[in-house]
Amino acid sequence: MMKRSPYAIGIAGGTGAGKTTVARELTENVGEAVTMIPLDNYYEDLSHLEFAERTEVNYDHPKAFEWELLRSQLGTLLSGEVIEMPQYDFERHLRESERVTVEPSSVIVLEGILALYDEVVTNLFDLNVYVETDADVRILRRIRRDVVERGRGLEGVIDQYLSTVKPMHEQFVAPTKKQADLIIPEGANRTAVDLLQEKVEREIESETR
Repeated sequence: MMKRSPYAIGIAGGTGAGKTTVARELTENVGEAVTMIPLDNYYEDLSHLEFAERTEVNYDHPKAFEWELLRSQLGTLLSGEVIEMPQYDFERHLRESERVTVEPSSVIVLEGILALYDEVVTNLFDLNVYVETDADVRILRRIRRDVVERGRGLEGVIDQYLSTVKPMHEQFVAPTKKQADLIIPEGANRTAVDLLQEKVEREIESETR
């Protein structure tokens, strides 16, 4: 019997919506059968710019990502081959020199604010998911993540949210909701996540038959 291609899922939504939580729960509950690919790892290599210039880049705009590399590596994974995934340093705004070897698995999940933005990438997915959470909750989560986890200053995080994050969400992220097959409300909504997990487990079972 011919081996089926991996089942591919795109999980999008605004900053702080709970995308990573949904993807992480799926990965932890289903196990090694799921491989998570963070879209943030595919920020363009900006090593040619000085640090001050890199801090001024709009990282919430589609042009901030190296889409051609993402398309190529997703296609490679879905063909059952290994990739060398880039890593990103969020404190220095730089792509790291070392890459991570990623093996193909039964389920591939791409997670990020613009996971459903690029038509070529979206066409690779079997299931499109959009995580929707109120803006006031999202900004608080964004502040906590960037200040605590990524070592940034509070004032800079707030300025960035107002100048780029919020307008980019309205212009580019929110419209991708129309691409979704499944909308998960209020972040990691338990019922919706459970349904997603059941769907993934059925796909894995059908592959092994």
